Order: sequence, then C-alpha cells, then structure tokens
Amino acid sequence: MRIVVLAGGIGGARFLRGLKRAAPDAEITVIGNTGDDIFLFGLKVCPDLDTVMYTLGGGINEEQGWGRAGETFHVKEELAAYEVEPTWFNLGDRDFATHIVRTQMLSAGYPLSAVTEALCHRWRPGVRLIPMTDDRVETHVVITDGQGRRAIHFQEWWVRLRASVPAEAIVAIGIEDAKPAPGVLESIEQADVVLLPPSNPVVSVGTILGVPGIREAVAAKTVVGVSPIIGGAPVRGMADACLRAIGVETSARAVAEHYGPDLLDGWLVDEADAEVAEQGIEGIAVRARPLLMTDLEASADIARAALRLAEELR
Repeated sequence: MRIVVLAGGIGGARFLRGLKRAAPDAEITVIGNTGDDIFLFGLKVCPDLDTVMYTLGGGINEEQGWGRAGETFHVKEELAAYEVEPTWFNLGDRDFATHIVRTQMLSAGYPLSAVTEALCHRWRPGVRLIPMTDDRVETHVVITDGQGRRAIHFQEWWVRLRASVPAEAIVAIGIEDAKPAPGVLESIEQADVVLLPPSNPVVSVGTILGVPGIREAVAAKTVVGVSPIIGGAPVRGMADACLRAIGVETSARAVAEHYGPDLLDGWLVDEADAEVAEQGIEGIAVRARPLLMTDLEASADIARAALRLAEELR
C-alpha cells in the first residue's frame, strides 16, 4: 500500500508513529508543512519537518512533543547574555546542530528537499519525508496591538504571544508562486490513499494544500481525515484561534466542511462528537471513535480506523 500523509508538527508526527505500527509494510510518504519555517540567528529552522524527523527517529522530547530529548540550552543562554534577540524562541544545543547543517547545505545550493533527505539519513524515520515546496513560504499573521495594525511572523504570534492577540488574517507569504517540491505530486498520484492527520487545518494542512497543484492532486485521490477538534476544542495547541481568523467554527463538523466534500471522502470524529456521524455531512462519510492519541497503540488504532474507512470508500 502507498500512503501519503500531509503533516504538520506534533499531531501529525504522533499520528505517523501510529500509522507505521498499523501498516508496517506500507510505503509512506509524508509531505511536511514549511509555512512555519523561520530564520533565527542566521539559521533556517523548519519546526514541522524536524518534529516529524525527531519523533519518528526516536530523538524527540516526548513530554513537549517538540525539540530534542536530553536537551541543554547553553547557546541560548549565551545569546541572551549578549542581548541577542529573539529570546522567546527556545532552541536547544542539539537542535542548533540540525539548523546549522541545514543552513550550510542550503547556502551551498542544495534545495530544501535534498537537505531534508540528507538529514533523514541520520534519523531514519522509516518514511519518505518531503517538504511541501523548496521555495520560501512564510506564514504571517495580521494583528492589532499597542503598536498598531501590523503583520508578524506566525512563530511570534504562536510562541511569544500564544495567540492571545486575535488574528485578523493569516497569510502564507510567497505561496502563490511556490512549486511543489520534487516528488510531491508524483507521490500523491501514485498513492492508494491520502490521509490528513489531526494537524492544524489552517496553518499546517491548509498551508500544504495552498501550494499550487497540491490540492487538485489530493482531491483526485481517496482522502480520509482525522479531526483535530474534540468536543468543540483543539486536542492540542491553539487551532481555535486560527479557525476564528478564517471565520470557521471550532468544531469537528465545521473543519470537515471547511475542507469540503470535493477534497474529503472520509472523516473520523471522536465519540464526543458522535452526533456528527449520526447526522452525517453531505458528501463525506463520517465515523465516530476514540481519537485521543494517549499512547502508541491508541495512535495505531486511529490509523487503522482511517485505513479501514479509506478501503471502504475505495
């Protein structure tokens, strides 16, 4: 079986770990979000790609769900002592090494897709990890605060402000001119099923789908998604703040309708949202089951349910 997964960070990575257990013989390609990428201290940081790579490669900080296990922060402390900004983004010493290697390779002329493949040689995640594009795409958020109406990088809104200032707009700068990275469209075309894990539907999955050509390619396949919303609240993070910014209700039904029946064939909701399955969504097959990824086996069970629904719909 050939499976393509459009993944953001923590939710996508933990779902992928379960998918690997649920389908150990499958050929899994992960198309990773790069809209969250940011340059810090002259280094290219790719939070979602690294979270997938570290999680599947056994190097993740399990408690946080991001960053490296056994991390130290001597470089960050020294930068702060020099009063170098930003101080709000928590990069550890082990993590710095990844960003140094990535930036050196990019500076030498290698595209991000080739750099990601090289980094994965160390981590051996057991999947093919491809960035959505080799082109520079950055998600910015328009806010109004004490400094007036302005646009800031998504990471500043998400990490420093914790989405406490309402987003008036969320814009992926450069996405209109971006091209899918090599292997992205080919992997989708060859896939038996495309899965949308419980990643942020606006700034993770939504950004990937915004790269010209990707949504159309995905829509031509059997697509099953897993709701990131349970009982009217995000499972993790602040997806509700992102959904409000685009005028979408924070509910399992609303997210499915946001993706739309032209894209989505099947949708898994939690038992807390069983009425969505009972009432149905026009054009989308909905099933209710437990969706909390409390451990590896629970994640694998969710992945198995997604694959069963995909097979039923195929």
